[in-house]
Amino acid sequence: MVLPGSTVAPLGGFTRPPRRTVLRALDLLALFDESHRSRSVRELTDATGLAKSTVVRLVATLEQRGLLWSRGDGRLTPGAGLLRWAALAQDAWRLPPEAVECLRVLSVRSGGESSRIYIRQGASRVCVAQHEGTQQLRHVVRIGEEMPLWAGASGHVLLIGGSPRTLSRVASAAGRGPDFTSVLAERARLAAQRGWAVSHGEREDGVSAVAAPVTDASGQVVAAVGLGGPTSRFTEERVESFRPALTEAARRLSELRFLGESG
Repeated sequence: MVLPGSTVAPLGGFTRPPRRTVLRALDLLALFDESHRSRSVRELTDATGLAKSTVVRLVATLEQRGLLWSRGDGRLTPGAGLLRWAALAQDAWRLPPEAVECLRVLSVRSGGESSRIYIRQGASRVCVAQHEGTQQLRHVVRIGEEMPLWAGASGHVLLIGGSPRTLSRVASAAGRGPDFTSVLAERARLAAQRGWAVSHGEREDGVSAVAAPVTDASGQVVAAVGLGGPTSRFTEERVESFRPALTEAARRLSELRFLGESG
């Protein structure tokens, strides 16, 4: 309970920080990536549209928690405190050897396409594991990368069993009209009926994918395993040839319960 006149410690302490403060801090951290390994306060201010005083205050708190670090030249980089979280995440999402082998075999049996596992996270899907294919021309996806749930074969699969509220939220995240909710529902229905899904250019022109559901002990979809690559290679004939290996990989991964019984 926060008494009148008291202050709420941002991002820590024994009081709960306002949700907006937490989201703003996370938005700042999200601005650091492979292309922007360091940022200045000015860059953070311009990118977020927040007042400079707000950005300075958030940066100071993140520095105190070890999540940002100020270099000698004044630029900011991700802090050493993130190393502990990164190690925990890597340990939590490390696939058992049998699951790693499933992805390798799927890639080989598909003729060298890249195989991946996605999970649903809010209105997005996240790649948590992959086996890079041997094809010279291939679509690159980074582990941990968020992608829209409304696009791509893995998205179709991960929406299987989604409630109307979930579908509406995903449609809203896509910036489409209310009619798009029914489009998502139909994609999920068809994926559930077939036991697999295919997409062409939904998220990015020239990129195709095929995916199948990974389920828990109760039959709930907890992940999607798929293949992705250039549309030129994902012809109807080749997609059909992928299906036996894909559905076998999905069945095997479901049996391994590598995501835990609760998914």
